[in-house]
Amino acid sequence: MLDACYTDAAVQAAVDLANTWKPIKGEDALETVAQLRDFLDAHSGLVADQATGPRRLTGTDLAEVRTVRETVRAVLERAATDAAGAAALINDGLRRSRATPALRHDHDRWWTEVTAGTDRCSAHLAATTLSALAAVIATLGPARLGVCAGPNCRGTFVDLSRNGSKQYCTRTCAHRASVAAYRSRNAQGDEPS
Repeated sequence: MLDACYTDAAVQAAVDLANTWKPIKGEDALETVAQLRDFLDAHSGLVADQATGPRRLTGTDLAEVRTVRETVRAVLERAATDAAGAAALINDGLRRSRATPALRHDHDRWWTEVTAGTDRCSAHLAATTLSALAAVIATLGPARLGVCAGPNCRGTFVDLSRNGSKQYCTRTCAHRASVAAYRSRNAQGDEPS
């Protein structure tokens, strides 16, 4: 979508942030400041404030980013079934980060960018991820945000495909479901009549 107000990278950062928590396995990839630094390094172009440059991360930063993660994950989990609730979460998260929209122009194209009103990394992450999810909802609809249909997975996803039929967070989960369905069909055919 050429004129969408989100980038694929910002949407992926939102999904990656939400998926640092794996509720079924009870795993958390944001337990330490070092893990936070790794996450931010992997998404460096999105959440770094160019004016302030790199800064030392603290336990407070970690706690604040984990709070942003809870909001982003809740939006991804609710959007398809409770769009108004997801919108309220997005609006509240953007308000807390003191997000401000700015109109930008580059290479004969105009777009809106949402920036944080503070230098906290959590505010930049909230402004980036929540505004990207808001733009997806506004341009493609809330059903494009979801939770994996895999029975042993609660991974989240955003479906940016043309047909909007994504049900699984990864190809691995889709393959597992396909194999399970195949085995189930074959097992039913093997039962005596």
